[in-house]
Amino acid sequence: MRPHRRTPLGTRVPAPWVRTRLRVAPGVAVGLALLVAVTAFLAAVCPRVVDRAEDAGLRRAVADAEARRTTVQVAAPQLNPGFSPERREAALRPGTLRRQYAAVLGEVRRPLAADRAQSSYGVRTATPLAVPDAGLARPDNVPPRVVLAAQNGLAGHARPRSGRLPRATGTVTATTRAVEAAVTTETAEHLRIEVGSVIHVPGADRAPLAVRVTGILAPRQPEGAYWEAQPLLRSPSLVRDGNSPAAPTYWLGALLLPPQAAPAMLGTSGNPVRYWQVAPDTTRTPAHALPELRSAVATLESGPGHGRIRDAVDPDAVTETDLDTVLDDYEDLRSRIAPLVSVAALGTGAVALVVLLMAGGLAADRRRAELGLLRARGASLPGLAGRLLAETAVVAVPAGALGLAAALWAVPHGRSAYAVAAAGTVTLLACLALPVRAAARHRTAHLHTGREDVVSARPSRRRTVAELTLLVLAAGAVEALRRRGTSEGAGTRGDALVSLAPVLVAVIAALVLVRLHPLPLRLLTRATDRLRGAVVSLALARTSRTSVSAVLPLLALLTALTTAAFGGSVTAGIGAARDHAALLTTGADARVESTSGLRAGAAERVRGVPGVEEVTTAALTLEAKPHDGPESVPLAAVSPDAYARLADRVHLGAFPARTLTAATTTPDGSARPDGSSGSGRSSGSGRSSGPGRSSGPDGSSGSGGSAGPDGASGSGGSAGSGAAPLPALASSAVAHRYGTAPFPVRLADGAHVTVRIALVRESTPAVTGTEFLVVDRSGLPSAATHPTTLLVTGSDLDAAALRRAAGGSPGVTVRAQERAAYAHSPLQTGAEHLYTAAVAAGAGYALLALLLALVRAAPERVALLARLRTMGLTRAQGRRLLILESLPQALLAAAGGTLTGWAAVRLLSPGIDLTTLALATPGAAGVGHLRTDPVSLLLPALAVLLLTVAVAAVQAWVTGRRGSVRELRVGERT
Repeated sequence: MRPHRRTPLGTRVPAPWVRTRLRVAPGVAVGLALLVAVTAFLAAVCPRVVDRAEDAGLRRAVADAEARRTTVQVAAPQLNPGFSPERREAALRPGTLRRQYAAVLGEVRRPLAADRAQSSYGVRTATPLAVPDAGLARPDNVPPRVVLAAQNGLAGHARPRSGRLPRATGTVTATTRAVEAAVTTETAEHLRIEVGSVIHVPGADRAPLAVRVTGILAPRQPEGAYWEAQPLLRSPSLVRDGNSPAAPTYWLGALLLPPQAAPAMLGTSGNPVRYWQVAPDTTRTPAHALPELRSAVATLESGPGHGRIRDAVDPDAVTETDLDTVLDDYEDLRSRIAPLVSVAALGTGAVALVVLLMAGGLAADRRRAELGLLRARGASLPGLAGRLLAETAVVAVPAGALGLAAALWAVPHGRSAYAVAAAGTVTLLACLALPVRAAARHRTAHLHTGREDVVSARPSRRRTVAELTLLVLAAGAVEALRRRGTSEGAGTRGDALVSLAPVLVAVIAALVLVRLHPLPLRLLTRATDRLRGAVVSLALARTSRTSVSAVLPLLALLTALTTAAFGGSVTAGIGAARDHAALLTTGADARVESTSGLRAGAAERVRGVPGVEEVTTAALTLEAKPHDGPESVPLAAVSPDAYARLADRVHLGAFPARTLTAATTTPDGSARPDGSSGSGRSSGSGRSSGPGRSSGPDGSSGSGGSAGPDGASGSGGSAGSGAAPLPALASSAVAHRYGTAPFPVRLADGAHVTVRIALVRESTPAVTGTEFLVVDRSGLPSAATHPTTLLVTGSDLDAAALRRAAGGSPGVTVRAQERAAYAHSPLQTGAEHLYTAAVAAGAGYALLALLLALVRAAPERVALLARLRTMGLTRAQGRRLLILESLPQALLAAAGGTLTGWAAVRLLSPGIDLTTLALATPGAAGVGHLRTDPVSLLLPALAVLLLTVAVAAVQAWVTGRRGSVRELRVGERT
């Protein structure tokens, strides 16, 4: 045991500062630790989440590209015929190719890595050779053609479905007459090859090479680069023999020889070439190493690496790959998304910074009397700041380390340096906020200062200059964002000032509200002077006499609410853009179409599918030619009433049905007095071209229009003066080109119809694209009204069920599936999740800022209620007093945050392009813009108000259950 040390009498034992402070205020220490831990976790996890999304996006970009594009292919021709046959044959043997393959792999430099399992080498004929053997498939009586390929590793990448793998017996040379080969299951099926088939490949100045098929193979990984780099080895293709559309077709397939049989290709006229294929492995390549990755690819393709490959392989070797193009496309996508990510990350970081500084400021204000007394009793400013730094660091540093450890555990992928730097920055700010604020406030020793009521305080000149500086910065950031936008930030990785534009808008709004804050308080105070009762007047007086530092939460609240509103607007804009793009593609909740026409009764069967509510039919032709000219315009024949209901329901080019109905117009555009139907169609020959239609003496043909009141059915007139043109709904491009005057249109079957553009819409459900005509089907020949498209509305639609109900093999597109396809790249989904987290973080920090402010004022309010209860204040009056005292600031923050969020969205919307973030599919229709989200705009503000009322009510309830003696003691602890 350690000996007990006695303290001499009269000796003063100083109490340890840090331990004493932690024992006196444990709740404050725990709150600070939680704030620092959560903020450090968010700061550390953000860069790792971004790294993870970018790395996953790079892997997805390479995986989605075709393997023949991403594979680095080195090819060398056969040796010159001037060399000896033995040397030419040796160049094609597996041992030589293997050594050269090792030399090629040796030139692959980090961060580019080779996927050795999918890389390959071998020999193949560059010229397809026609094989005249009977029994092979001949689609147009043209013999098929084959290429011979001897690729390494066939046994490891395919398994025999029937027969066995090919073998080479003896030493194969250019004069060998027969070899063995295998084919894949697809090649055997399409070319009608069986095990035991013998295929005679034409020779060069010699007898044909007999290739005996010994096995039919099934690829183990048909999507791997081993097969995809040269897809002909796996799947045959149907090739047209010539450029004419009417040219005959033939099958082109591959015969897979063993590597030892490659010299036999020299005896054919197939021009054998050697090749080495390096499949890239990007599973461990980080996206931040993209410049080095592109440099490594360029070195292989046309740099020093390519020269060394030529030295090791062949002077005429050629290296080709489109991997650099794939990487460029990915970099372009990343550079367009990065500024949007910067807006979310910097905005959330700014909110966290403001809350941290606010917490330090409130702590300094709470301990103002204590620190002033210490300064008055001789404490030096550096010593006081050092003690405050020590007591804060002993709490903040472990909390920051805990938050960092949690972030590294939650997201194990990504760069650790950025996470450590972010968490360290948060911890440092948390440690410095209190001592710096206290040192600035207590530069001179004083025991008492005058009151700094929010109503009576006047801003200093330095504060005015600082606010004007912030105003100029905010205006410049907003203007830069509106002019330049985020889509033009490619290659800049985001401008910090521009990315902070939403936060700067919130800061300026907070400063304006702080300056305007006294005005409504004065007006309310005057308005309540004549009210009976003292509760309202007392509450307003308490609010007016709040210290100027107590309005600091306004800055944190407005910044947090604006960030939440802006993030919600981004997510809402992304969702709206995807919804609109999917709607433009499908035209309804689902689309069933067939270019050759749907089967009879398809609409009735589709109506019986579960989830289907309504089915609208349309006859769509893509070969309608206005003025019988060379240009075609898609034309849809619909039933006006049903189609108008559909357009109104899906909010896509809604129109009044009567305007499109053929019965409503005459040649001069006025309504028919008898209500009969007229249509402007005529037959080119003047003969009857359908049931219910007769030819007039001038060659015009009538058609069953809608019946008038007298029961007569209007007939379609001719193109002459007696015919009424069909009213048409057209796109703006078509209306601009052809005007509103009637003009003839030749249909696909040769019939003519006269139309007049009566309505102009930018889009319509039946036709995808920017050019279309929509007319009443009753005014067209029956041959042109056979349904080709079904526009289905409903919920939980199943594409397979719709296809089975329609019959045949129609194309089925479901809107929900089309929408889901737009969120394809991990870059986009990661950015979207980041904005969702920004909304949650903004709302959370807003509530945290409010709680900090209410906790700061809690001791004073409790003491006030205790004093007032001795004067007869009831519990209900105390509850109302606390609520009314807290509401003005909460209402100001909630209203100001809502208006500021709305204004930020309106101000910054012209510069925020969400198209890249919303639509992953190239060429997708639609444009993404910011869209105000009522939920993220109003819900956090309402939560602020509810939390304010709840905390005030709880404080009043807790105070009412306590005794007043403790709160009224002299020397009470605050």
